[in-house]
Amino acid sequence: MRKAIAISVIAICACAFVATEPVVKAPGRGSLVIVGGGRVGREILSRFFELAGGTDALLVVIPTAGGAETYGPDYSGLKMFRDFGVTNITVLHTTDRKVADSEAFVKPIANARAVWFPGGRQWHLVDSYLHTRTEHEIEKVLERGGVVGGSSAGASILASYLVRGAREGNKIMMAPGYEEGFGLIKGVAIDQHMLTRNRQDDIEEVVAKHPELLGISIDESTAIVVTGQQFEVVGASKVAIHDGRSDPKAEERNGKKYFFMGPGEKYDLTKLEREKRPRTTEQ
Repeated sequence: MRKAIAISVIAICACAFVATEPVVKAPGRGSLVIVGGGRVGREILSRFFELAGGTDALLVVIPTAGGAETYGPDYSGLKMFRDFGVTNITVLHTTDRKVADSEAFVKPIANARAVWFPGGRQWHLVDSYLHTRTEHEIEKVLERGGVVGGSSAGASILASYLVRGAREGNKIMMAPGYEEGFGLIKGVAIDQHMLTRNRQDDIEEVVAKHPELLGISIDESTAIVVTGQQFEVVGASKVAIHDGRSDPKAEERNGKKYFFMGPGEKYDLTKLEREKRPRTTEQ
């Protein structure tokens, strides 16, 4: 009897351990370009429009996180795209959920190959678009093999768990009522402005409370490009991975563990490990 009880306890503990390991699900089709804020360099834009099918692809920009009442063709956030040679751009913005649920509003998204969310405050995007037809049509862009990207607040909203969503301020990591993102990549929480704002430790409290999540912190002018069950780091700086598990290359800062990845490095979202770089043979 004692042996049976012991086996049951071990089985329960094993199941509990498995249940708390991060399980990440990236889009089955399409790609994500997730930027940690700051300047979006040409290397990142090149990858974004390569995945969109070229600079002539229809791009829908949704700047609602910025908090302005209206946005039009003169919106300053379009300059980086125009400077890159993109001409087929549509700006969509509303704070009315009924409008966000309407067929007329989402029509440009239904024809788009690319969608972009600039920065601002995450809660504006939640209030306007979460669980609306707009969100559903953005998912369809990926199903068609397109690309969805965002920077700063527009990066965090793409994950299933939303950090810094509080109306009261962006230093609150977990805000009741504002903890759900669009879930274009599931089982993940994404933070931004990592090293620039000394945020590399901040997502630890989220992962500690939600060990089923993979925490990804992205520095400015840096992106993760998600294709299939893998992402590659692109840009100028680093990304930090927090998954609550031991890693021989993890750094300890005040008892918190994570590890950095740099440009060109890749991470397997199924195995939850960075991929080894192929050895180069000197000629």
